Amino acid sequence: MKTINDFDLSEKKVLVRCDFNVPFDGQGNILDDFKIKETIPTIKYLIEKEAKIILMSHLGDPEGKIKEELRLEPIRKKLIQLLGSEVIMAPDCVGKAVEKMVSGMKSKDVLLLENLRFHKEEEENGEVFSKNLAKLANIYINDAFGTCHREHASIFGVAKFLPAGAGLLLEKEITTLNKMMESPAKPMIAIIGGKKVETKAKFINKISEIADFILISGLIKKEIEEKGTILSHVEKIIKPIDEREGGKDIGPKTIEIFREKIQAAKTVFWNGPFGKIEEEEFAEGTKAIANAIIESKAFSVVGGGETAEFLSKLNLVSKFNHVSTGGGAMLSFLAGEQLPGIEALKWHPSFSKKHFFSEH
Repeated sequence: MKTINDFDLSEKKVLVRCDFNVPFDGQGNILDDFKIKETIPTIKYLIEKEAKIILMSHLGDPEGKIKEELRLEPIRKKLIQLLGSEVIMAPDCVGKAVEKMVSGMKSKDVLLLENLRFHKEEEENGEVFSKNLAKLANIYINDAFGTCHREHASIFGVAKFLPAGAGLLLEKEITTLNKMMESPAKPMIAIIGGKKVETKAKFINKISEIADFILISGLIKKEIEEKGTILSHVEKIIKPIDEREGGKDIGPKTIEIFREKIQAAKTVFWNGPFGKIEEEEFAEGTKAIANAIIESKAFSVVGGGETAEFLSKLNLVSKFNHVSTGGGAMLSFLAGEQLPGIEALKWHPSFSKKHFFSEH
């Protein structure tokens, strides 16, 4: 798989798939800009290399229709703030007007395309839509780890038509997660919170092969019992022994047991909250887990949107070795599944860009 470092980028039009799908409040303000910040090094690298930078992302789920509240203008303003330089906003992500804007770009210019999901063909992995995105650029870079598990046009389809590689963020995600799975310092603890055991069972079984203990939340425990889920290493599972208000948080005895296990660890992986963290009074267990990991000095990897957002709100992100931008994509990757967005970067286009454009 090629990375951004393998290309001559000077004066090239580079199409970058980012993950700017961030949470907003009701007034159009960004609640957590973690994902945007994480892709800034890739954008700055492209500016330094004097590329013409075309950024694309989805936001929310407009179901193939234009929804004013899901336009990317607030993302553009945040990018200007983080980059300290101008970012141009395109009126759409494909079409003649966008092509004209791209043809007028100079090196170091940054153009943000409008929400990809305003076109239903994005989620359908439409071939014509993929070609029209590819038509804008010379090189495709995927820096959106959090969406790599989706076979969408901007993630999967575009890579058929352009020389393609991983951005700095995607490369960092793959390298860090592989290192954790292949050669973790022991003892290793996996902490699995949240819910939806059916989506996490395959991952729990996989990480159970290398982790010494798996700490699970009350909701995961309840789902395992109710659904009769069979896990491959039940002897490694440590369940909560007390809880608050019907499972809204873990209780003090559980916090103490979990803290002891975490503080003895050399590697910690954490995904998912351990209570109803949107209510301050039920965030104590999750806070205790975060602090225990920090105090342990273990190599720490955290993932999942809710968990990353929680740590970001508490200004704790920098205290962990790696906070992943992926939720479902990260769990699929760690479960050993092939992610379409990563597999697509391993292809070699069957025809050159020159041939593609002379034919279309």
